[in-house]
Amino acid sequence: MITPLAQELNDILSGTTAGALLSDLGQRLYFPKGIIAQSGEAKKLGKTANGTIGMTVIDGSPVALPSVQNLLPAFTSRELVAYAPTAGNPDLRALWKEAQIKKNPSLKDKAFSLPVLVPGLTAGISYLADLFLDESKSLIAGAPSWDNYVLIASARRNAPFVQFPMFLDGKFNLAGLKQTLSEQAKVGSVRLLLNFPQNPSGYSPTVEEAKEIVSMVKELADKGTKVMVWCDDAYFGLDYEDNIEKQSLFAYLADISPNVLAVKIDGPTKEDFAWGFRCGFLTFACKGFTEEQYDALVKKLMAAIRSSVSCSSTLPQSVLLKAFANPKYEEEKVSLRKVLEGRYKKVKAFVSS
Repeated sequence: MITPLAQELNDILSGTTAGALLSDLGQRLYFPKGIIAQSGEAKKLGKTANGTIGMTVIDGSPVALPSVQNLLPAFTSRELVAYAPTAGNPDLRALWKEAQIKKNPSLKDKAFSLPVLVPGLTAGISYLADLFLDESKSLIAGAPSWDNYVLIASARRNAPFVQFPMFLDGKFNLAGLKQTLSEQAKVGSVRLLLNFPQNPSGYSPTVEEAKEIVSMVKELADKGTKVMVWCDDAYFGLDYEDNIEKQSLFAYLADISPNVLAVKIDGPTKEDFAWGFRCGFLTFACKGFTEEQYDALVKKLMAAIRSSVSCSSTLPQSVLLKAFANPKYEEEKVSLRKVLEGRYKKVKAFVSS
């Protein structure tokens, strides 16, 4: 059943590519105007007491047991044990958006949503499946691919999982991708998952291959096909060749056509060597999208989060915020990436021999 709150969001997205691509579940999802919304309203209105949230508060601060607080003296009790907002710490979300632009200069001056924090990139993919996949809506991916994709798409959402051979004669199979896209377009809409550097192969497209992939998407969109591209950038930045594309394809797809909805799936998991923090981000972009439409789409995503884990863990978000402010942080990452690059070159030399 589609409730009035869900219909309100559907009406805002009506006529857009996002609205056309929503799954049956995606159409039903809405963010309830309950405890979480009331808490936000209390803050905006400057109320001195907030009776909307289920936390023990003394003198305006959440209570942390001394045996917990004493382990992490650098953090306040709010940074340590308070509930995080459903979409994540707003400061961390804003910081991550700035970082996305810095890493992908083509995003500068382009409109895209504020990243939404999710409990890991796997959860992010699962939420996208909730919003955009069902029995009649398939997902395209290369073969081989990460085994979790088919588990999420087919087992959880009962959606067809369509694969194309990713390699042909030792190169990216552009012809195979084009043929698969063309076949799926006959259904009326296309959902394509691109994972670069790719798990399990480690492959990243060259600059020319990246241009060809983007061109294929635009060609479909120009013909009127609604296309959604999932850019799984879990391993973003872990590349060690000069001729490969350094930016996420999301940067080129963000404003390519009103018929293309792009989503970036990324996070500190691999980029910042923080695997167990289970922090990821989902960011949406579509040419011509208004702030109201981005807000409606984000509310759909927040509904998926709220109805599953409620919110992501607070402490990892607090740790990341402090770590990102450390002037040595980027230098430390460069040092570790050099270690990985050295391993890559040794493996490449061994394989070549």
